[in-house]
Amino acid sequence: MKRTIIPAMLLGAGFAGAILSPIGAQAAERPIRWNTGGAVWSTYQQPITTFLSTGAITDRGLQDGIHLSGWTAEEIRAGMNKPYSVDFLSVANFLYSTAGVQFLDEQTRSYLPYWTLKQDAVVALRSAIMADALDGSISSAGILAALPVDFRLADTDRFDGKQNVCDRVHATTPAQSTSLLSWYVFLPACIQARQVASSSSSLAPPNSAPLKPVKGMW
Repeated sequence: MKRTIIPAMLLGAGFAGAILSPIGAQAAERPIRWNTGGAVWSTYQQPITTFLSTGAITDRGLQDGIHLSGWTAEEIRAGMNKPYSVDFLSVANFLYSTAGVQFLDEQTRSYLPYWTLKQDAVVALRSAIMADALDGSISSAGILAALPVDFRLADTDRFDGKQNVCDRVHATTPAQSTSLLSWYVFLPACIQARQVASSSSSLAPPNSAPLKPVKGMW
């Protein structure tokens, strides 16, 4: 697996621990394993890539996920492909802060690493976001493609199969507010809105004011 090492001079002393945990740059083989029905169904990366590039739906789990998302297939496709400009250090400033860790924990309510579940959920999702942010832009498609391990949408004794969609202004129905694909659509905009600007010489403290929230996803 390829790895991207972030130089210490770019991260600063506050992120020394991150250097020991390189950001994964290779897509998980099965980024969505639907564990919300009678059996587990694995959606591989290729059907997702096909859908995002052409609109063709060639996977049963993906088809069901779109149907249950509260949005049309074209709305999901447009939302997941939309890029959001970010600053790498500003995103890191937020995601490594206390507020950022809490955000990541809330955002992995039922969508988490297949084998280790909540144990590595925050680290794995943060890794994918930071890997996608390296070029100054993030998107749902980019974050999903950068997941370092297989993720499952779990509906078990511990998890209810629902996600905390972070934009409740635009996600108004139960499906839009809890479905996995709706969650993916809104995640980049919420990160963009919460990134914390830092100076070139030092990182801003965790309680720095976030940037002004952006408008809707489309």
